[in-house]
Amino acid sequence: MSGDAAALSDFSGLTPDVVLNLVEEDLGIRCTNLCRPLTSYINRVYEVETEDGAWVIAKFYRPGRWSRDGLEDEQIFMTELAEREIPVIAPLPSPHRDNLRSRHGMYYTLFPKRGGRPLEEPSDDQWQELGRLLARIHQVGDMHPPVDRITIHPRHSTAEHLTTILEADFPFPSLRAEYESSVRDMIDRVAPLFDDMQNLRIHGDCHHLNILCRPGEPLFLIDFDDMASGPAVQDLWMLLPDHLRHTRHQLNLLLAGYETFRPFDDREIRLIEPLRAMRFVHYTAWCVRQARDGGFNRLAPDFGSAAYWKQEIRDIERQMQEIEDSFT
Repeated sequence: MSGDAAALSDFSGLTPDVVLNLVEEDLGIRCTNLCRPLTSYINRVYEVETEDGAWVIAKFYRPGRWSRDGLEDEQIFMTELAEREIPVIAPLPSPHRDNLRSRHGMYYTLFPKRGGRPLEEPSDDQWQELGRLLARIHQVGDMHPPVDRITIHPRHSTAEHLTTILEADFPFPSLRAEYESSVRDMIDRVAPLFDDMQNLRIHGDCHHLNILCRPGEPLFLIDFDDMASGPAVQDLWMLLPDHLRHTRHQLNLLLAGYETFRPFDDREIRLIEPLRAMRFVHYTAWCVRQARDGGFNRLAPDFGSAAYWKQEIRDIERQMQEIEDSFT
């Protein structure tokens, strides 16, 4: 690999000139010199203006995070949804067999820019609309399993996240052992709840920042980068503004909308608080990877300190109590 290719494959060579040239070559159009970076904690995302005044979003995937097969399947899923007029933002077509581009080991996708704002406080009608949207997405997601994507299950995704955390530099041996024990205990206690649940292709990271609200239009779901195999409720619980015991009204509205298009297995409700506990470990593993890649400016100020690990242990213990209370 040449020096330029090596630099591009780890983001260090991803300059505005490189981004503009790739967009022009791929789309066969001229761009202006406007190339703005957008907030993205894992990938690199830019908006580029074309000479006709349109805007294109260029999303460059972090090398090594997903395989080519996994990234291609993400493009396929979004295209399948768009073909069924489900409100997602599908990638711009590529002259090749899929919409995933590559250059010097860097995979990227181009999207049309769509304005809008995140959905902050849904009305009752919007909660039901969200339920209908997710049910339609899951109908398509259930058509076939994902390719080379993580499975959201304590013994799969959470165990993998724990391995990532424990393989990092952990300067507090006693806290390391206590943290590992807390997570392994959590895995052992909640894993049986997941064993007989259906898994399907899901968005995987469905929170309010990934719901795009545009006046006079339906709600859009964006950013399928964390597409996974998992239970349907994974795409519902992160939208709830608080713990299950405080958000039954919103959950009932979501499910009322959802069951307009697709049955919902009510047993999955008991997975909500365990999924929240698993998310704690997911986030810590994300911080570990960010620190490893030099992204310290995106982390909590005390990440990696003794105080940080003590707080994580307390949070897991409190969440385990929340799980116990949700079953009574």
